[in-house]
Amino acid sequence: MLHLKEEAARCLLCADAPCTRACKAGDPARAVRAIRFDNVADAGQWFAPCSDGDLAAAEAACIHYDRPVRLRELAKLTPPTQPVGTPSLGIRFCGLYCENPFFLASSAVCTNYEMVASALEAGWAGVYYKTICLQETREVSPRFDAVYDDKHSFAGFRNMEQLSENPPEKDFEILHRLKQNYPGKIIIASIMGSDEEEWIQLAKRAEMAGVDAIELNFSCPQMRLTGMGSDVGQNEELVTFYTAFVKESVDIPVIPKMTPNIASMTKVAMASYFAGASGISAINTIKAVTMGADVSGKMIVSGLSGRAVKPISQRFIVEMAENPVMKDLQLSGIGGIETWRDALEYIQLGCRNVQVCTAVMQYGQRVIEELKTGLQRYMAEHGIDSLDELVGTKLDCFVRPGDLDRDSIVFPTVDRDLCIGCGRCYLSCRDGGHQAISFGADRKPKLIGAKCVGCHLCRLVCPTGAIGSAKRVPKRS
Repeated sequence: MLHLKEEAARCLLCADAPCTRACKAGDPARAVRAIRFDNVADAGQWFAPCSDGDLAAAEAACIHYDRPVRLRELAKLTPPTQPVGTPSLGIRFCGLYCENPFFLASSAVCTNYEMVASALEAGWAGVYYKTICLQETREVSPRFDAVYDDKHSFAGFRNMEQLSENPPEKDFEILHRLKQNYPGKIIIASIMGSDEEEWIQLAKRAEMAGVDAIELNFSCPQMRLTGMGSDVGQNEELVTFYTAFVKESVDIPVIPKMTPNIASMTKVAMASYFAGASGISAINTIKAVTMGADVSGKMIVSGLSGRAVKPISQRFIVEMAENPVMKDLQLSGIGGIETWRDALEYIQLGCRNVQVCTAVMQYGQRVIEELKTGLQRYMAEHGIDSLDELVGTKLDCFVRPGDLDRDSIVFPTVDRDLCIGCGRCYLSCRDGGHQAISFGADRKPKLIGAKCVGCHLCRLVCPTGAIGSAKRVPKRS
């Protein structure tokens, strides 16, 4: 399985993939994409129609800069699986029926009519349209930077982008057209004002445009003007007032978007809840620095997104979802969602929809195919008929540090057939753990049980997945 995913990770995920064009049957590019986005069980159906000759031609057409992706080997490792049912992905959020939980986040991925329309036709349930304001927005160049896993995969993504550059009247006209032409989709306007009058004006214009809900951007971390964006989201009083002003001026759901650049999100979330908010979007980007993308030799602190922020976002989600005062406040999760498994985690932590940005910027709107099919397969395989059954199911697992079991231990185990003798586990345990692994002439690690504390650093660093877990047993006194 690891070899399969490593080889698929080499694929450049080309547009109009030459490998598929070279095939007379099947779709090897779609198969590789399924593997890449954690849908291994579905990959075989796209390889199955391909003959050996097709796959040989596809490999010859591969434009990888190093060597072709080994499609014939991948096809052998992914035989067609039995089809599963297709349970509904429909779910209600703030009283709105969504055909699935997947939305475009308010960002560069939704800045005009054509972009959003193509996403909705591709299968996204809706959009949080890019934030509309009354101030002139003038962006810088360049305005993006990335921290890479490898040559073509973002671990983190930093942006210096602000709000919509369109005139407000154009954006409201776009929102009106979108709702008219896609009545079954959920169209949400994101707005940002600088004072009470602007917040109310923008909210009323959004409602008149026919949108389903309004997101209040209390969280953009790189606003040029003070008193806007995350300056608001860090101030309970402003969050309370602006939420209340908007809520009193419109009859549609109001959803504040929270900043993670704060010690406790729960306090400001509660402020918005008591002011009448219907839901919460969390999180916006985290203030960060990368050393690229300077503008005329100057840099600023700006927002980081992508896979690196997911654990931080989920921490805030858990804290809000566990708060009994806000039990009726519905959550929309944002941060590091690339695969259906990422989305599932947010849903299990209490979210009723998720918003995706960085994955779309890197891989395109087509990721919706893998998000939907992966989540549906999971539901079918686990006998789950409705997404409602999954919402918040992992919250009971979270306890305080003092409530954790400290009287038992789980030792690591080594599969000697999978072990290739690299010694990574030995080095990590020796220099960063408890010196509980020996490494002899046979290049196979051996556990020193008297020293092992069950921390599992060795399992995490193993590149082949050869280290697993034994059964939990009582600690020896």
